[in-house]
Amino acid sequence: MAMHSFNPAPDPITAVRSAYQASLELAPTKGVDRSRAVQAMAKALASRTDDILEANTLDLEASREMAVPELILEWLKLTPERIQTTVQLLQRLGELSDPIRRVMNAAYQLDHSQTYCQLMPLGVIALIYEAFPELGAIAAGLCIKTGNSLILKGCSYAEHSNLAIASALQEALDRSEMPTGCLELLPGDLGASIGDLVTQDRYLNLVIPYGRPSLVQQVMQQSTAPVLKSAMGNCYLYWSPTGSLDLARLVIIDSHMSEPDPVNAIEKVLIHPNQKPSSLITLWNSLKDKGFKVRGDAQLVADFPDQLSRAAESEWSQAYLDKVVAFKVIDSIDSAIAWINRFSSGHADCLVTESYQESRQFALGIDSASVYINSSPRFSRIPKPGDSIFLGMSNQKGHRRGLISMETLTTVKHIVQGNLFS
Repeated sequence: MAMHSFNPAPDPITAVRSAYQASLELAPTKGVDRSRAVQAMAKALASRTDDILEANTLDLEASREMAVPELILEWLKLTPERIQTTVQLLQRLGELSDPIRRVMNAAYQLDHSQTYCQLMPLGVIALIYEAFPELGAIAAGLCIKTGNSLILKGCSYAEHSNLAIASALQEALDRSEMPTGCLELLPGDLGASIGDLVTQDRYLNLVIPYGRPSLVQQVMQQSTAPVLKSAMGNCYLYWSPTGSLDLARLVIIDSHMSEPDPVNAIEKVLIHPNQKPSSLITLWNSLKDKGFKVRGDAQLVADFPDQLSRAAESEWSQAYLDKVVAFKVIDSIDSAIAWINRFSSGHADCLVTESYQESRQFALGIDSASVYINSSPRFSRIPKPGDSIFLGMSNQKGHRRGLISMETLTTVKHIVQGNLFS
């Protein structure tokens, strides 16, 4: 069956203006209509699975010929299971309650009037993403559900995959009578530059970069529109002397299990000098058996030269985005908190302890979006039934912090209803 015809926008300015006009038409639509559109997107994606996998194969073959890093190839790869997960996610998204125009109490009242707030769409959102073809579909579902237009700017490695997915989604949007332009796709080549897109702040309300830290930093530096930073990797665990070895091992390994991007993977572990050498060796061997590479600071490498390779000083603030875990000796929980606040990526940090006092001190002291105590930080876009759907994690204190959900893509409107003339 031939793919639905869908052409990428010729340039960022055209895409942004088209998306802006569509956002004005999309904002007043009924929640039930937007939910039906998201359900139609799920069905279209499922029905086009073979076409999408075929397009993905072309991208993978071309990327291997260009010697694209293995990390990006893993992010780029689609499987029937990954597509099915995305379909299920869109189906669930279509079933969730509509957040738009949800009424909330205002923080103030004026004389002779009633003041209240409502959640409203942001307007036009741009997703700039490195590989992860299915992420475009997830972002599209979140945006249509919340009454926002979306501009997709992928990388050249995923050109065929992104076009195949966008074509399937656009077919569903057309059938659902959503406004023309509510989903725009920009070519992945450098001709449609990131700078040209993210400086359209007259029409663009939010930019979400998703990929390696270098991409996120590039967008942050160039954008004149608001940016919602996403983060992955370089999460820390402080393994207290009172903490269980089995729990520490479980938390580290489980944190790396989310696919295809281990967003909250623990890559650094801080340990107390009192930690038993036998426990350390047991943990390191367990990690190695699971395919991890294990590194250490100068002190640990000197004490255990056969177990660890040396971690460079620069590595403590960098994400590996791989199955690598580095260990460092730290003299107290106070020092651990200070170190994590300085060097972690600031989106998900962990503590394994049996001390209630330590758990409270850690929870209050860590300056990160999420803190996990005796719990795996493993990230899931599609958690338990009835929960929200998550695009990723944000580590900033600006627009919204933490899990990127439907509510993240909304803003607040204050409405003052006067009764002066009644």
